[in-house]
Amino acid sequence: MEEITYDRLYREHTLIRVLGIAALAILILVDIACAAPFAYVTNLGDYNQRGYYYNTNYNGTVPTPSVAVIDTATNNVTARVPLGDGWPIGVAVDPAGTRVYVASATIDDACIVYVIDTATNTVNTKVNIRSSYPSGITFNPAGTRVYVTKQRDNTDISVINTATNTLMAPIIVGPSTYNVAFTPDGKKIYAANSHNNTIYVIDAATNKVTANVPVGDSPYEVVVTPDGKKVYVPNYNSSAVSVIDTATDNVTATVPVGDSPRRVTVTSDGNKVYVANNNTVSVIDTATDTVIATVPVGTSSREIVISPDGSKVYLGNFYNNSVTVINTKTNTVMATVPVGEWPMGIAVTPDGKKVYVANAESDNVSVIDTTTNTVTATVNAGIYPTGVVIVPFMDSNMTAQSTKAISNATEDTEVEETNFSSSEEQNAVELNKSKNNNSESDNGNSSGRNESSKNNSTPGFGLLGSLICLYGGWNLKNK
Repeated sequence: MEEITYDRLYREHTLIRVLGIAALAILILVDIACAAPFAYVTNLGDYNQRGYYYNTNYNGTVPTPSVAVIDTATNNVTARVPLGDGWPIGVAVDPAGTRVYVASATIDDACIVYVIDTATNTVNTKVNIRSSYPSGITFNPAGTRVYVTKQRDNTDISVINTATNTLMAPIIVGPSTYNVAFTPDGKKIYAANSHNNTIYVIDAATNKVTANVPVGDSPYEVVVTPDGKKVYVPNYNSSAVSVIDTATDNVTATVPVGDSPRRVTVTSDGNKVYVANNNTVSVIDTATDTVIATVPVGTSSREIVISPDGSKVYLGNFYNNSVTVINTKTNTVMATVPVGEWPMGIAVTPDGKKVYVANAESDNVSVIDTTTNTVTATVNAGIYPTGVVIVPFMDSNMTAQSTKAISNATEDTEVEETNFSSSEEQNAVELNKSKNNNSESDNGNSSGRNESSKNNSTPGFGLLGSLICLYGGWNLKNK
């Protein structure tokens, strides 16, 4: 009989520990990868208060704005998070996916930012901005700060410290600053001001304006390329896009585009910029800063987004009640998908398989299957849904993170957080609802913790079983 030595016991104990930690890391990563994300949709009120806006019978209460939480695996509403009075203008999710921030304009002309815990779907903090009518809300890349821009006569950008959810010193800018964008390293902020036709360059460390860059007439949005070298600014009343060199903060090109450009997005490789005009999309080659294609679409876009793999652009056509799908390789229209009335917010799931479209006038959300480019579900999200974000964010770094976690199995296992920020600027649309819509049934209305799909346990146990079998075979071989 073979003598059982201390060295052998130590080796077996070490292998068991390594395999155990590796199995735990794999189980955690499989759980993260398989769990279905949730769509958070801002609404002006719940369905039981719908009649308030149609001048018909209602339950006697003033509608309460809310956020509907949709399980993307089932397309059911699993929770409704009530907010205070007023109108939810912007919604953003932190890079970790643990909190959703909603900026709301209240009836008494103030602004409240509601902080929703995504584990419990409850508001755990309210931050009073104390100024009227926000225009957008954005996280910095690290997720440590939230920036709230404002319309009308407000002359500052509010800054929230996310560790304490308290206000920091505001950034002093001009009135009607609509949107901000960050360089990928988080060191610079570019803010679009439609009143002064200026882009403010802000030092993110000090929150001080370091430069004023004159651009065209009425800039509303701004986007920074992934390499951080260029900024693209659509000028609504100039029918042109200003290009800013971030090294010098000077305009290096002015690119003519279609009428009334407002929305803009950039591909993940930084090679193309897509600009949503009134009824076309201009495609700009970032190497030459020239328009290489003009794609006909519907009228008056409210949102333009790119799929995670960069292969498709999704554009909501406000007055055509449709979403245009553009192939980024050929810059041609793949499909025009009919959705509800007045599509506004658009978000794509991390796997790129579904697109969620908030239809304001229809009081619902259309779910588009990206394989067939057809609507496969219509979700009764609430009254006048306008904004949507997906929680949590995942990206292609997941594979690298998995490898790292397993290779570090003898040390502390960790999954790195991805630095993604999400922002959404809301357009002011009049609540002039003259028609009466029939009441629609809710797709599910439960409160509390998110319940992800339960079909993700088998892969984890399969991996764990494989590791156990591997150890068993090694043990028999050495007996």
